[in-house]
Amino acid sequence: MKIVIAGAGDVGVHLAKLLASEQQDITLIDQNSEVLEHASSNLDVQTIRGDASSISILKSAAIDKARLFLAVTTSEKDNLIACILAKELGAGKTVARVNNQEFLQEESINLFKTLGVDHVISPIQLAAKEIVRLVEYQGVSDVFSFEEGKINLFGIFVGPESKLAGKLIGKLTEKYSDLNFNPIAVLRGRNTMLPEDVGRIRRNDHIYFLCDDEHRQALLNSLGVKKLAPKRIMIIGGSDMGRTSAKLLEEDYHVTIVEEDKSVCRDLVSYLEHSLVIRGNPGDIELLLEENLEKMDVFIALTPNSETNILTSLLASNYKVNNTIALVDNTDYTYISQNIGVDTLINKKLIAANNIFRFVRKGQIEAITSLHGVDAEIIEFVVHSRKNRLTKKTIKELKLPKGAVIGSVIRNQETLIPDGQFKFLPGDKVIVLALAEAIHRVEAIFR
Repeated sequence: MKIVIAGAGDVGVHLAKLLASEQQDITLIDQNSEVLEHASSNLDVQTIRGDASSISILKSAAIDKARLFLAVTTSEKDNLIACILAKELGAGKTVARVNNQEFLQEESINLFKTLGVDHVISPIQLAAKEIVRLVEYQGVSDVFSFEEGKINLFGIFVGPESKLAGKLIGKLTEKYSDLNFNPIAVLRGRNTMLPEDVGRIRRNDHIYFLCDDEHRQALLNSLGVKKLAPKRIMIIGGSDMGRTSAKLLEEDYHVTIVEEDKSVCRDLVSYLEHSLVIRGNPGDIELLLEENLEKMDVFIALTPNSETNILTSLLASNYKVNNTIALVDNTDYTYISQNIGVDTLINKKLIAANNIFRFVRKGQIEAITSLHGVDAEIIEFVVHSRKNRLTKKTIKELKLPKGAVIGSVIRNQETLIPDGQFKFLPGDKVIVLALAEAIHRVEAIFR
């Protein structure tokens, strides 16, 4: 597939890296010659120096042959213009990165579609929504909802006192047979394992479950994850991420936000309605203690500095804050979260890539996500035609590749945990976890 990416910043380069590793034909456009030189020397991509909102530059990138055009520069106006031009010049799907919340409203989205912008995404908005889910799901490390919450994916860390340590993972569904759930993967160190390869659960494992919403809390209770009702939240860092997260959280929680820049604080005060804005150094632990860090239920570190976010989150944990969330830029950090004491590390690039990747994947895909540090994707496919061979064979007869597991099926309003004799029906939503080496074969089965 030919893909043209406008913008060689963090999101653009990260996407180029992921797509190039899958042997996609990638062209990267940017006005900065240095970042392009770095990209071309480290990635298997073509580069073009210039403005992606220029017709001549788009033509030089052979935009008429591109099945996907991703405009992810830091200028949302340039991104929108580039997508409009790209579509007019013959590009397939177009995706624009935006920050303005108004552009994410349904009315705006529909208008953009008429102009040639097929999809708009906001990495900041996507990450902020994940933060809200993590606050709601106290005690879990990752969370993703399919079908508007009918079924939920979440991770649990097996700590020193966890009752899961030493248990056979294959026996969990038998032990809690009255609950509708399925363990689908384990992250052990840097290794991603399917349940069939795990055997006994070890301390420091991360276990990932699919569970319907009705049984979610009962499952967490059974696994020893206490239900907490957070009230007080501290956010450090008042940039766009902090601002957006605070806005989403302040209606339901008491939010304190700490920011050093005077003008940013002034903007926060005018934008936020119920949050307390404190001007000061977010890395100053004495200041944080003065502002009642010890009484907080959740600590969210969203400064531009990953190390500051990790260190302050560790300090918050030491002061008995129940839940800590830290924003990081370096994807290598995503493997270390709870192993060092931070509950969850989030990465805007990975979240944005998850959202965009569904346009690259083949098959009838409804949703797609990945887990921080896990070398796999969780994809929701939909079964369409009755003539589809998926409806004629049992799961066992479909011969899924090693490295893939069907976690659950949503049929009408019911969530089902399938076995080998299960047969799909048209309209079924099928949630599959596939390791990297199995993804293309899974796509072929569901195509």
